[in-house]
Amino acid sequence: MAIDLTNDPSIQSWVNVPDQSNFPIQNLPYGIFSTATKSKRAGIAIGDQILDLVEVASLGHFNGIIDEAVTLFSNEILNPFISLGKDVHKKVRSTVFELLKEGNTALEGKNVLVDQNEASLHLPIQIGDYTDFYSSEEHAVNVGTMFRGKDNALTPNWKHLPVGYHGRSSSIVVSGTPIKRPHGQKMPPGAEAPVFGKSTRMDIELEMGFVVGKSTELGETVPVDKAEDYIFGLMLFNDWSARDIQKWEYVPLGPFLGKNFGSTVSPWIVTLDALEPFRTKGPEQSPTPLPYLQHDVPATFDIQLEVHLKTESGNEGKIATSNFKYLYWNMAQQLAHQTVNGCNLNVGDLCASGTISGPTKDSYGSMLELSWNGQEPIQVGNETRSFLEDNDTITLKGFCDNGELRIGFGEAVGKILK
Repeated sequence: MAIDLTNDPSIQSWVNVPDQSNFPIQNLPYGIFSTATKSKRAGIAIGDQILDLVEVASLGHFNGIIDEAVTLFSNEILNPFISLGKDVHKKVRSTVFELLKEGNTALEGKNVLVDQNEASLHLPIQIGDYTDFYSSEEHAVNVGTMFRGKDNALTPNWKHLPVGYHGRSSSIVVSGTPIKRPHGQKMPPGAEAPVFGKSTRMDIELEMGFVVGKSTELGETVPVDKAEDYIFGLMLFNDWSARDIQKWEYVPLGPFLGKNFGSTVSPWIVTLDALEPFRTKGPEQSPTPLPYLQHDVPATFDIQLEVHLKTESGNEGKIATSNFKYLYWNMAQQLAHQTVNGCNLNVGDLCASGTISGPTKDSYGSMLELSWNGQEPIQVGNETRSFLEDNDTITLKGFCDNGELRIGFGEAVGKILK
């Protein structure tokens, strides 16, 4: 059996990859792009370039792996490719890796690369269903403490199952899409009746989402130790939140208008294969989960996460630093729980982690926590923020870095409009 070298940090590409790039040859994330002369199509990020998979396919490099590869990669979404399964994904990854490896001249002089600055990046998948989980213990404790008191911070079910809800997939947008401040009902402190108006407590939630890569039939379950077979890859995810609307509406059925007006994802999907060198264990779980949620293999990844805020006047700063590995409930457990009742999955479904907060204040993944419900405003240059103001821009960043290899996710950027 051939040795897989696609994670070898010593291997370089003939494509120039700048230092600290998100996209070395060991990453090879998938996205959908277009240019002034190229229609929407599938591509792979490499350095500051995009490898045009339609052009590579037209040269015959995927013959024997994918039938009608040119047609497949000409799709405006990745769902048809994702549905081919992990064996195909691995073969395509290995083929592209070899083609981009230093010394390989097979693509020399061919029209296969596009400068990322000259391309438009699009939502890479058609999202049929979207689940948002609530899997960070630190976040759940912080929010519960604010609204229910420290003694009742966690609800009785929280440490027994990955809490989640079904969200609105139609309002998930790609990085760079502005978000309009929502209207809704609010109950002002001390008021006797709700009022209607714009949210004045606009917030972000630092999350990551995973893309379902394999469908199931209604009634079928996904065992926790097989769950990663059903995960194609990960994206950055900002679950914009209107906290004043959310607080008034969330009892008894949870988030609704306070969440469904918009969520932002990064344009590149990083595969689990690329993340393998960064696999790690999550927090110890006590009490021991029920058997269908138990597994012994490290099932999370050491992904460093950042939140940056830029104001209309130009003040900017990094307001939070967190890590994907802080999540109490991991992706495998989330997917096993979602399907344990027979709920079916479809390729392209998106599952988000819930806000990822860490143990220190600078690692909190929402402004609700960073400003402690507005009581402790945070500094951004010479301005302060408790919640987001009009024309504030939020940028989420994510990357893995072990000193030898850096695998990045790019950015998830959104600006709040009036």
